[in-house]
Amino acid sequence: MWTYEGVRVHWLGHDGFVLSGSKTVILDPFKAKGDYRADVLLITHEHFDHLSDEDIRKFVTAAATIVAPKMCEEPLKAYKQEKLFVNPGSTVVAKGVKIEAIPAYNLNKFREPGKVFHPKEDGRVGYIVTIDGVRFYHAGDSDATPELKSVDVDVAFLPVSGTYVMTAEEAAGAAKGMKAKVVVPMHFQSIVGTKADAERFKQLVGASKAVEILEQE
Repeated sequence: MWTYEGVRVHWLGHDGFVLSGSKTVILDPFKAKGDYRADVLLITHEHFDHLSDEDIRKFVTAAATIVAPKMCEEPLKAYKQEKLFVNPGSTVVAKGVKIEAIPAYNLNKFREPGKVFHPKEDGRVGYIVTIDGVRFYHAGDSDATPELKSVDVDVAFLPVSGTYVMTAEEAAGAAKGMKAKVVVPMHFQSIVGTKADAERFKQLVGASKAVEILEQE
């Protein structure tokens, strides 16, 4: 666990995080451990390692609110909890937590020639979550898009593995170009990427930003 300005941050592995303050916010849990109960559960997109039924059912309560992009309406229809579906650029408030949806998409990661893994037009998102006055950005599965330059947060969680998301080099460039006090690498040690990617990211960011490499819980 790592604490920033009174908010406890747990890395669940891959892109999964718990933000624990006056409310508990869980983002993209996948094959996650721990006994957490979400007040708000955020899903960035529909892929199995982000929208995991097993993990949602483990952490969500009857009183929780699920926030996801509109593309996730169908796979989430069985859940009876309050659901808020967002588009890139929209803002919602769930249980007193402000959530801003930021576009998440690929620029140069292709499944086949001319077709990226995460097209912009599909509407996948990252999130800026404001909890107890602290702003956290979770990039979701994204490359270093132009929108990142306008992100102004305390803490930014950035993918570093390459293949489906930005590489360590691309993430370091994004970190230097965005307004964030601390940057935290994610999207490694599961499916693709290793801790070496996180260490490479930290080396490349250098003294320009504080970098925290979290241990999986």
